[in-house]
Amino acid sequence: MPIISLPDGSTRQYPEAVSVMDVAADIGPGLAKATLAGVVNGELVDSSHSIDIDATLSVVTNKSDEALPLLRHSTAHLLAQAVKQLFPTAQVSIGPVIDDGFYYDFDFERSFTPEDLVTIEVRMKELAEQNIPIQRSTIDRDAAVDYFKGLGEDYKAEIIESIPSGETLSLYAQGDFTDLCRGPHVPNTGHIKAFKLTKLAGAYWRGDSNNAMLQRIYGTAFANPKELKTHLHNVAEAEKRDHRRIGKQQDLFHLQDEAPGMVFWHPKGWAVYLAIESYMRQQQIKHGYQELRTPQIVDYSLWERSGHADKFADGMFTVQTDDRQYAVKPMNCPCHVQVFNQGLKSYRDLPLRLAEFGSCHRNEMSGALHGIMRVRAFTQDDGHVFCTEDQIQAEVNDFIDFLHAVYEDFGFTEIIYRLSTRPPSRVGSDEAWDKSEKALAEALDAKGLPWEELPGEGAFYGPKIEFSLKDCIGRVWQCGTMQVDFSMPGRLDASYIDEKGEKQVPVMLHRAILGSFERFIGILIENFEGKLPLWLAPVQAVVLNITDKQSDFVEEVAEVLQNSGLRVQTDVRNEKIGFKIREWTLQRVPYLLVAGDREVESRSVAVRTRNGEDLGVLTLEELNLMLNNEVTNRGRAVNAATQEG
Repeated sequence: MPIISLPDGSTRQYPEAVSVMDVAADIGPGLAKATLAGVVNGELVDSSHSIDIDATLSVVTNKSDEALPLLRHSTAHLLAQAVKQLFPTAQVSIGPVIDDGFYYDFDFERSFTPEDLVTIEVRMKELAEQNIPIQRSTIDRDAAVDYFKGLGEDYKAEIIESIPSGETLSLYAQGDFTDLCRGPHVPNTGHIKAFKLTKLAGAYWRGDSNNAMLQRIYGTAFANPKELKTHLHNVAEAEKRDHRRIGKQQDLFHLQDEAPGMVFWHPKGWAVYLAIESYMRQQQIKHGYQELRTPQIVDYSLWERSGHADKFADGMFTVQTDDRQYAVKPMNCPCHVQVFNQGLKSYRDLPLRLAEFGSCHRNEMSGALHGIMRVRAFTQDDGHVFCTEDQIQAEVNDFIDFLHAVYEDFGFTEIIYRLSTRPPSRVGSDEAWDKSEKALAEALDAKGLPWEELPGEGAFYGPKIEFSLKDCIGRVWQCGTMQVDFSMPGRLDASYIDEKGEKQVPVMLHRAILGSFERFIGILIENFEGKLPLWLAPVQAVVLNITDKQSDFVEEVAEVLQNSGLRVQTDVRNEKIGFKIREWTLQRVPYLLVAGDREVESRSVAVRTRNGEDLGVLTLEELNLMLNNEVTNRGRAVNAATQEG
């Protein structure tokens, strides 16, 4: 007589084994109709799952956190069923759920086309509307091999043959299609209401280039058409905002095969980089940081002592010379400890805040490289605070305030907070990890910030708070971090003299706000669709003449603005003014300043924004004041830029 405990605290008792769907129907017909699956004693199961012992049960509906991957998993099977009906000789292989949808790999004698995707999607919708029951069964491993070989599904048979003999496997059948799968799945195809096939790609079987090339069909699915429509809109927006396309269009940077994953900054892109670097330098000084610079190449023994060689050897570039092995630094922290170690330190010197715009290199896999978002050579706004244990709380609190102010200046106001705790492979004692995790959690709580825990996701030397930004189309970017490290200072012989004259090991706080300049600039480009706020724009204004008679005045206007620190260009080409305005608007220059005969006479310019807004005629003094005020206000005054059309 199982007793079922429900999320609201109530219980229900049954005289015999009962399924998840039975319990849902007992609660009410509306819930039964909406039931997709269940969570029994913490495990996600099918709605047909039988409960024969006392258990906790949470019924999964479209509104549950578990619903989206469940729906996408079932939609992948629906895709495979449709393909097999339309192309019977196609062989199926694997079809997992991924971050933004699902895919399924097929072996077929000809290449699928975009037109095929349309046909497949239509068949999927027909199958979904048939409310075909999805039924689970079990089968012995050897029988499963014979079953799929009998169907001509060699890839499925190969997968099963890699499973130890004697195992019992599960199959899921829906109509004329049966697939090997752990499940769970929705009760019937009628629950699959909102999906879209998105693209085709090639993929080697089992990721091995020595194997057959399969055809991968990508798709996505959501609980309802509204969510799907929003997602597809955001995907289109993301493509429109792709930093690689905008970077080329605006002549900001490029990458090439001779230096994979390393950015060639063009003058305009470098202007953006320098504006950010100058801003961060000013802010760090305000918060008591001292800037330093450390070597690019350091003896490999330092990375062995710090623990990085053991954890990241495959990601480090090394060089051999004079019978010594060196590493191009993948991070800055061990070098900062070397600076701390110079000269005797006392408790009066703490906290000591050191910062570096540190250039690092990591041997990322070539397949993971992505524009300037994922590179091999990058610069971090890196900082390390050496402090006592009692100072951790205050330092973390100050850093959170610092980070919030910086993000707001860049126009980001929605931040997600996550606390990553000790991983299985780590250095340091459990006592030190307890202290570190407690300090970070208390700092977040003291600020009244909502946060979630990510168990096991900390760095090998300490836990960390991850600060993620949400951009204007809802994408989340992890940028900032604060890490408490009780281990590395001791491993690298850092110490200070306490109030009692005794030697102590300092705590080391690793912190960054932007992360890497390269990635952060890519995020900015995509968030603003290349329409960077005035203070960041590579060209802040361009002065245009209508005829040759205004050329001298145009140069004078530009000189006045340049002398006040603004990045201004002129365009005195013998082209129609409409043509020049269109061209600079496409370059997303914030302000277009037009001078005709009347403007020359009144020593003024007609001011137009990149949005096409006419601000009227302003004198040079009025214009200079307006532009410099906007630069001073930074993102706080221009958050609306993310909504520009």
